[in-house]
Amino acid sequence: MLKYNTPTPNATMNTDTPIFQRIKDHITHQIETGAWVEGDLIPSEMTLTKAFNTSRMTVNRALRELTAELILVRRQGAGTYVAAQKVQSTLVEIRNIADEITVRGHEHHAELHRLESVAATDKLAAQLDIQAGQMVYHSTMVHFENAIPIQVEERWVNPAVAPDYLTQDFNQITPNAYLMQAAPLQGMNYKLEALLPTDAIAQMLRIPTSQPCLVLQRSTRSANKVASFAIMWHAGNRYRFVGSD
Repeated sequence: MLKYNTPTPNATMNTDTPIFQRIKDHITHQIETGAWVEGDLIPSEMTLTKAFNTSRMTVNRALRELTAELILVRRQGAGTYVAAQKVQSTLVEIRNIADEITVRGHEHHAELHRLESVAATDKLAAQLDIQAGQMVYHSTMVHFENAIPIQVEERWVNPAVAPDYLTQDFNQITPNAYLMQAAPLQGMNYKLEALLPTDAIAQMLRIPTSQPCLVLQRSTRSANKVASFAIMWHAGNRYRFVGSD
């Protein structure tokens, strides 16, 4: 059922704001207040054109931007719908984030912020089951779904299990995909908690430091060794984990 109230700019909107932004603000307000929920068909471009007394090109721009921001999903020949407001990922199986995004019909890209060799601290050595001070590989990268950053992945890798880690082109392959090839999974441990992000994490996810994150800590084993330990940060308002048995 279509749920639509004609917007009243004089009460809720700044008329100095560009019309395309006012359309976006109205749609996101309807979603945030629960007037429109996941799966609802939103008004057609023609309806919005009349409601905002603007051109169809302006409405199309607003809808295209909201689609790129994962707020809406457009289905050829069927209209525009409210998208799932949190990206879903599974806790039960390890899946390549690039594959998850592709399955949703979206585009993945990543930004590599750090790729280096570091000495393991006492805490990290315990996570990797190695001696403190031993050199390990470390990477930090941000994964994007379309243009939205959805995960900051910080990972430490045991060189004895994946000796070629530092030579990989992580613009072409994700660390997870490489490790699944180089160090076939034998087992894993994980912990999930809600934390506030550091300044650096918040900046990479493009969120305020007051926005809680879902933080997954996961270690994987291969060849009877701990292969890697990863901390993955997800903005809590964009992401949810699911599982079944």
